[in-house]
Amino acid sequence: MTEDLDVAKLQRRLAEFAAARDWQPYHTPKNLVAALSVEASELVEIFQWLTPEESARVMSDPDTAHRVTDEVADVLAYLLQLCEVLGVDLLAALAAKIDRNERRFPAP
Repeated sequence: MTEDLDVAKLQRRLAEFAAARDWQPYHTPKNLVAALSVEASELVEIFQWLTPEESARVMSDPDTAHRVTDEVADVLAYLLQLCEVLGVDLLAALAAKIDRNERRFPAP
């Protein structure tokens, strides 16, 4: 199923989901950034008091793995919606940032 997914399709599904519930008036850049921050914080909360070793094994516990997966999905959903509202091409922005970082931090 994931092989049929791409950023544009996911953004369309999210937009359709919001439209069916009349949520578009609330999906302003400010609100989406705030929601993104909240969801990222919920992801941080899962790892907050774990040792580095425990954090590396977090996906071995099914309940914790489910929580991590859900929060990662929430973070991505809000990021995709933010990019859609602002007209940011997420993949192009990431590729450009990687290019800049490769120039800024050349490999030895």
